[in-house]
Amino acid sequence: GGPGRRLLLAFVVVVLMLVALLANVLVLMCFLYSADIRKQVPGLFILNLTFCNLLMAVSSMPLTLAGIIYKSQPAGDPVCHAVGFLETFLTTNSMLSMAALSIDRWIAVVFPLSYHSKMRFRDAALILSYTWLHSASFPIVAASLSWVGFHHLYASCTLYNKRPEDRTQFVIFTGVFHALSFLLSLVVLCFTYLKVLKVARFHCKRIDVITMQTLVLLVDIHPSVRERCLEEQRRRRQRATKKISTFIGTFILCFAPYVITRLVELSSVVHINAHWGIISKCLAYSKAVSDPFVYSLLRHQYKKTWKDILNKVLKRSSINSSLPLILRRLCVENVLMGKA
Repeated sequence: GGPGRRLLLAFVVVVLMLVALLANVLVLMCFLYSADIRKQVPGLFILNLTFCNLLMAVSSMPLTLAGIIYKSQPAGDPVCHAVGFLETFLTTNSMLSMAALSIDRWIAVVFPLSYHSKMRFRDAALILSYTWLHSASFPIVAASLSWVGFHHLYASCTLYNKRPEDRTQFVIFTGVFHALSFLLSLVVLCFTYLKVLKVARFHCKRIDVITMQTLVLLVDIHPSVRERCLEEQRRRRQRATKKISTFIGTFILCFAPYVITRLVELSSVVHINAHWGIISKCLAYSKAVSDPFVYSLLRHQYKKTWKDILNKVLKRSSINSSLPLILRRLCVENVLMGKA
């Protein structure tokens, strides 16, 4: 029934909130712990994305959770307006941060020799300044026209127009907003990552030719070694495709249902189920959960760093737990020495 579904949705938001907090805090810890990660220019974009996700987990998600439980605006108008403003800003900023990361990858792969001159910390800071200005412009306009409030369909403080006389202007504003946030970022992601994939496939073909020539020359090579070489060749081909389809796929899967629902909702013809509104919102929130894994924690450098942090913590706790045992042994040894 209705209450059971709402309870399930509330549980989903709690899980998303906790995992988003833990995963993004872990990314921040890796950033602070590793000097190598801090040296890299894309680290700035990842840091910005991480802060956006963390702020979303501590501001917008708790209010949505309260909105689902109480079925009404969970806080006063000033708090709801502030959270709605922040939610619009953070969503746009995280989308543009992903677009910035894809531009960085494109320059690194397509123009490897000129990457360090084209993408310096100064250039990354300029790109970030633009994303902040771009992201702030929409909620500023919405707040000045009183288009921020509690939306029952999403159980969230977000973009919302209460006045029927403003309907046409709000429809235009919402269309422009999603075109210049979701659609713009998606176009950039597709363009850059497909160019990266093209270069990766070209390099794979060249390596495949060299591998085949080597295997032909090495007549005495063991069949198992030959098979291993061919298997690695297949894996290499799939790796780039898998990574790029993950970047673009998670972006579409998490944001598209919510954006489409928001646009369909503008036409008063289609009735949208209240539970679907909250589900689409949860999918948008799930991007804050997937980002740390897709962009950071599953990459070799971050994986090594968080494993180092974990080992350090575990070693320290094991040393602390074994201290009483060591002291006891020393005492026993001193007593025995005294007796001797």
